[in-house]
Amino acid sequence: MAQRPDSGLRFSVLGPLRAWRGGRALDLGPVRQQALLAALLLRPGVPVRAGELLDDVWGLEPPGTGGRVVPVYVHRLRKGLRADGERTEDSVIASARGAYRFEGDRVRVDVTEFETRVAEAEQASQTGDFPAAVDAADAALALFQGEPLAGLPGPFAEGERLRLTEQRLTLVQDKAMAQLQLGRVDEVVAELFALLAVHPYREPLAVLLMRALRAGGRRADALAVHRRIRARLRTDLDVEPGPALDRELRTTLSSGRAD
Repeated sequence: MAQRPDSGLRFSVLGPLRAWRGGRALDLGPVRQQALLAALLLRPGVPVRAGELLDDVWGLEPPGTGGRVVPVYVHRLRKGLRADGERTEDSVIASARGAYRFEGDRVRVDVTEFETRVAEAEQASQTGDFPAAVDAADAALALFQGEPLAGLPGPFAEGERLRLTEQRLTLVQDKAMAQLQLGRVDEVVAELFALLAVHPYREPLAVLLMRALRAGGRRADALAVHRRIRARLRTDLDVEPGPALDRELRTTLSSGRAD
């Protein structure tokens, strides 16, 4: 089947949900309408029934109007997204047997570029081209304009926020490992200290930070990082550090005398 022409639409989900046609920003309506759009946009080509969209956006507290709100929101979105003179049947939101489907091949979405850059970074790392891996990771991370789908309600948006945030953190970790291969220790230390302040319980970040500090001759600082995260995990979560942190601690202790 021939690919349909580009609709001229561009979407951003790596931050607040936004849309443009050409250079013109589009009004996507109230937040629950935006959440419904996100539930379609991030499942391109997949038919989603009205009942599932209700669950995605309202969870266990459906609106008083029930399922009647879904076609209303879809109608408004079609109207807001369409080009001048575009017919309903040409909308990027298609209808099919009681379900709705987003025509993802006709739009540009920042998360698609993010995934492409991540794949480039992984390929470069696998071939030992660490400068290219860092550059691709930087390009991917630059696409984030804040918390993904910021402010959107509903279980679907929350699940996607967690998924995309996890992908971002994993990429930061992969980038840090490539930077360490290049000896760019100071960059890694600065970035990971800042990120660990935002994600204070994320053990892989602490492991990498300890490794970077040790590589920079800052053994005492590496041990201090371990003490802090161990105390936070015990006090706040009532858990012990995982095996990766313990291994890094043993490596740091055996690496020489403290500064």
